[in-house]
Amino acid sequence: MFRRPVLQVFHQFVRRESEIASSLVLERSLNRVQLLGRVGQDPVMRQVEGKNPVTIFSLATNEMWRSGESEVYQMDLGDVSQKTTWHRISVFRPGLRDVAYQYVKKGSRIYVEGKVDYGEYTDKNNVRRQATTIIAESEHEQGRVRERGRHRI
Repeated sequence: MFRRPVLQVFHQFVRRESEIASSLVLERSLNRVQLLGRVGQDPVMRQVEGKNPVTIFSLATNEMWRSGESEVYQMDLGDVSQKTTWHRISVFRPGLRDVAYQYVKKGSRIYVEGKVDYGEYTDKNNVRRQATTIIAESEHEQGRVRERGRHRI
């Protein structure tokens, strides 16, 4: 007599927990960046003790627009404005990291695919700062494309 209600309550609890678990199925999401621009500095390789090395360089992308009343392309109407955005590129993947360090040079025009990463660090003055980094997963040097195993530059 006592066992039956306890089992019913237990089964209801298990059924409810399994319904909650099935509603917590993770959705797929997308964090993908594509950049085409010019390298602003020769890459540097850094390594923090106990961690894998990383190759880091900056990449400039430009946005251009014409100000004026006419949207039709005419040389004499409106001024051309330009905005440059600088991106910090980090390459962790071993083969790609080494190739980027060796072949990417200041002024090179490259295409980078990767993901955005937001992080925090503490500067020399012990102030917490935020940093946005593009974690490169592939790179293509414009003008020539080379395959190195699975990695592209």
